[in-house]
Amino acid sequence: MTLARQLKKYALCVASVVSVAISANAQAGELVVSAAASLTNAFKAVGDAFEQQHPGTKVVMNFGASDVLMQQIVKGAPADVFASADQKAMDKAAAEKVIVPSTRRDFAANSLVLIVPSDSHFAPASLNDLTTASVKRVAFGDPASVPVGRYTQGALQAAGVWDAVSAKAVLASNVRQSLDYVARGEVDAGFVFGTDAAIMPDKVKVAMTLPTQTPVTYPIARVEGSRQPADAQAFIDYVVSPAGQAVLAKYGFKPAH
Repeated sequence: MTLARQLKKYALCVASVVSVAISANAQAGELVVSAAASLTNAFKAVGDAFEQQHPGTKVVMNFGASDVLMQQIVKGAPADVFASADQKAMDKAAAEKVIVPSTRRDFAANSLVLIVPSDSHFAPASLNDLTTASVKRVAFGDPASVPVGRYTQGALQAAGVWDAVSAKAVLASNVRQSLDYVARGEVDAGFVFGTDAAIMPDKVKVAMTLPTQTPVTYPIARVEGSRQPADAQAFIDYVVSPAGQAVLAKYGFKPAH
């Protein structure tokens, strides 16, 4: 079994375990928001601000790779809101009929960056530099289940270096794991979103910002069968409101449009 298949199987197993854990912990009056790992810091702040405006509602955040979160919802894990780091993960959720399509909104944009450890002397001028013999390991999310991995694959394919770089890949289960690999110096370079690189300026540095084949945009939607449909819609409305957008901007996210 290839490493990619092993990781995917592991991620699905984790999804099932987390589904049970969320089911056990979700209580009446709690709003469960399943959101992409790259939203961790920003959505914690968004959740706090939302709770201040809605004193009777407790927001419970569940962060992870977008596709894994989607699988959790498909398998029956309680969730009221789903926010993913790319359109494909939300498209899959729509295909599985686990979201309410009419509530889907794009709420943020991001960038794809190549990072290296802060003390690294490696200063790539182009993605082709990743193919040199001095670069041994490159971290990025598994394209099969992690949006940043899909954006990375697209950028590397466009540059004509996918085969060479993917042979050096250290696949991460989500974007924050890729960030951690670079921050700890376990790889020579890695791909993350710009907002992720910004939370560890003392441990990683951005080597380049990369064009993507499709814009890095984040959609959000209410989960079909939400036990808190009114609160779920209120949360989505807050995220796209000027107040919610201001919170996201503090963490480096750009407007979706």
